[in-house]
Amino acid sequence: MKPQASTGSDRSLVERAAAGDARAFEQIMRQHNRTLFRTARAILRDDAEAEDALQEAYLQAYRSLGTFRAEAKLSTWLARIVANEALMRLRKQTRRAEIVPIQPAATVQELEQISDTNMDEAPQSSAERSEVRRLLEAQIDLLPDTYRTVFMLRAVEELSVEETAAILEIPPATVRTRFFRARSLLREALAQSIDLACEDAFSFAGARCDRIVAHVLAQIHSSKELP
Repeated sequence: MKPQASTGSDRSLVERAAAGDARAFEQIMRQHNRTLFRTARAILRDDAEAEDALQEAYLQAYRSLGTFRAEAKLSTWLARIVANEALMRLRKQTRRAEIVPIQPAATVQELEQISDTNMDEAPQSSAERSEVRRLLEAQIDLLPDTYRTVFMLRAVEELSVEETAAILEIPPATVRTRFFRARSLLREALAQSIDLACEDAFSFAGARCDRIVAHVLAQIHSSKELP
């Protein structure tokens, strides 16, 4: 199954932004900020570094708007740029490639039929929910890089297998395997519900959104790329 094509609204925004409409590009950033920040952070595990990577990726995307093709979703196209920027920064940080063994115990059919019955019970109070969220965030950060990135895109951002595979440029079967293994590791670590805490994990506050948008627009204006 191929990733969905972009919508007419996406194409219109891209065309306007490519023509120099700053408001159109600001709208693009605000629509995709949270997902793209989470994508960068999943790879880099650092808020400040993720912000820097996202800002740089937006500038790259702005300069490349003319190359965008409507066969892909705008969100997927942007996420791939962000992931590549974050991975490049990670390689510079580590100077080595982390090799994570994939456990081949489960078949594709088994992975597609994973039961959530053990993950349906939720804490009753908001305080307990908040504590679970903090535990979840901490445990996500401890996941190996390859598992963590897939988990964030699939569970937190609720992207499809095909969209995640397109962003990370890996086979769909690998996405399923890594997602299954990430969930298994988190179950073992938390022994509590994961799904209900995912929505609030790594919240993207309005101040951060405004800061990223303002910084990118300022750089675009300063480079005289907008009229």
